[in-house]
Amino acid sequence: MQVRNNVPAVKTFGAELLSDFYAFLDVSPKTLSTYQRAMRQVFKYFTENGISQPAHQDIVDFKKALEAKGRKPATIGLYLAACRRFFDWTEQAGIFPNVARGVKAPRQERGHKRDYFGAVQLKGIMSGMSRDTLRGKRDYAVFALMATCGLRTIEISRANIEDLRNLGGEMILYVQGKGRKDRTEFVKIPSPLLEAINDYLTLRGNAPDGAPLFAGIGNRNRNGRMTTHTISQIAKKAMKAAGYNSRRLSAHSLRHSAVTLSLLAGQSLAEVQSFARHTNIA
Repeated sequence: MQVRNNVPAVKTFGAELLSDFYAFLDVSPKTLSTYQRAMRQVFKYFTENGISQPAHQDIVDFKKALEAKGRKPATIGLYLAACRRFFDWTEQAGIFPNVARGVKAPRQERGHKRDYFGAVQLKGIMSGMSRDTLRGKRDYAVFALMATCGLRTIEISRANIEDLRNLGGEMILYVQGKGRKDRTEFVKIPSPLLEAINDYLTLRGNAPDGAPLFAGIGNRNRNGRMTTHTISQIAKKAMKAAGYNSRRLSAHSLRHSAVTLSLLAGQSLAEVQSFARHTNIA
């Protein structure tokens, strides 16, 4: 058995050890998938560089290798966070010391990385969206929901028809936010937006309990839950059709727009924080 820095070598830095780590984690399936994606990159680096007994410097070099490949700071930070969590577990389990402790992620720029639209621009984009077909009515309602209520793509994907309810004379949509397991938050649905949603649902026809609010239309996912990728494509397609073809404009730009327009309309920071469902007012 090889010894490095007086630390016994571990022969099982592979699938079996990772499987035990994943079983240990108490996280959602989506978070687990993120851990798995990150750890694949970590172990791929170990394999390509013949590292069977990682040391602290190996983790530092892994970080430098990612930077050299041009990976975004956020991506590198995610990989390193998973790496630290893994070695924290191996140390707690008495398997291997936490050689990733103290390896910091690259500094990320603060502030918004996406541009946002003004009210006139949003109205222009939406006025150019066709509403003659089921797809057109759906896409218009999806776009309007993001632009008006600031919903994230994951929140739209998770929304069910039954989440649309009447509360004290106002129509609201209960939302399962990012990182949440329950639908404890809600957004108010203005009349024009409600008309657009109902217009789509009426043409779509009856749907069973628990059916997604916005469903797939193509043969491969007819009436199924839409993916966040599809929802992002809907937003991007509408922007491009209106002449806004920039890498800095995305589906998240609509959420940014809704929040910013709320501030410009005179709402307080606390009101906007509640509107955006942000835990941190910053």
